[in-house]
Amino acid sequence: MVGVGIEIEKLCVGYDKNRVLHDIDLEINSSEFVALLGSSGCGKTTLLKSLSGFIKPMSGQIRVNGSDVAQLPPEQRNMAMVFQSYALWPHMTVRQNVGYGLKLRGMSKEQINCKVDELLVLLGLADFGDRKVPNLSGGQRQRVALGRALAVDSPILLLDEPLSNLDARIRLSMRHEIRSLQQRMGLTAVHVTHDREEAMVMADRIVILNAGHIAQVGTPLEVYEQPKSNFVATFMGAENEIALNVERANGTLSISEQEAVKAASLSVSNEIGDGGVNWQATAAGSVRGRFRSSAAHLLADGTVPEGHLALAGRVTQLSYPGGVFRYEIESAGQLYMIDDPCRYAVGDAVTICVPAGGLHLYSEAA
Repeated sequence: MVGVGIEIEKLCVGYDKNRVLHDIDLEINSSEFVALLGSSGCGKTTLLKSLSGFIKPMSGQIRVNGSDVAQLPPEQRNMAMVFQSYALWPHMTVRQNVGYGLKLRGMSKEQINCKVDELLVLLGLADFGDRKVPNLSGGQRQRVALGRALAVDSPILLLDEPLSNLDARIRLSMRHEIRSLQQRMGLTAVHVTHDREEAMVMADRIVILNAGHIAQVGTPLEVYEQPKSNFVATFMGAENEIALNVERANGTLSISEQEAVKAASLSVSNEIGDGGVNWQATAAGSVRGRFRSSAAHLLADGTVPEGHLALAGRVTQLSYPGGVFRYEIESAGQLYMIDDPCRYAVGDAVTICVPAGGLHLYSEAA
């Protein structure tokens, strides 16, 4: 099976004339796995249900292989959907649930049995075909729901937070199982999640939504290393914020000395991985900086390496989440979270060092 492409153009969706999605433009390539990522209420599930046909848009187009399906009912869109609740029939066996859609399509009993047998083997459920749904584990129920979706041979697979009800251990394994099946079958997949790591692990590209608008579209590497806005940087984990005064000359930034911040000269990034600052500000002057707790490290002697932003501070709290110590550092009246493998005590004077490649800069109004 080969997936098909999806084009979304100027899509607006609302409830009782209140818009939830605003002029969504998005192109999904054939056999691509795309994650819709965002916090609760951002519009990601509404977008997925608009794709599936469960919600009709106010305006705009949804084209599948060039044909607009925006006004078609779900059964005419040739898309399969896996729901967050699984939506399985509790009185039916695994085999009956997986083959339910095939029965509705009028396939013969022999054809249904052949297809179901194939899917049960593929999903590791060959020994569970005669079990009822209430007698299955969460992971097994998820596989049954996935099998029912795959049975109808739709080229597009829609996934509405299918892993959110699973415990952490099973969730990790199911991420890889779903991704492996999608790649093996060549499906075009659209996956809704609020879990940043889940999107990063599973998707070819990530669509980050904010208040019904697309904030950024990119590969996991692009949205993580080069977030285009202050919102995306924060959402992708760069929660430490600092106000800076910056001058720019060609590819070099000059950071002005200010309370607790040492003057520094930092290079601007031209491409991901070159060790430069992710410069997204529209002009020099007062800018807003963001960096992750894992991007910085601490120094006790104040000797700052070249190409680093440095802030003087003091340890106010520490914890050990595993692998590194997590420190709360107070600097010029502001608190920062820093991960570092070295042990410091509460009250120790330290210097926060942020390499140029770990710093994201935005205009104050961004």
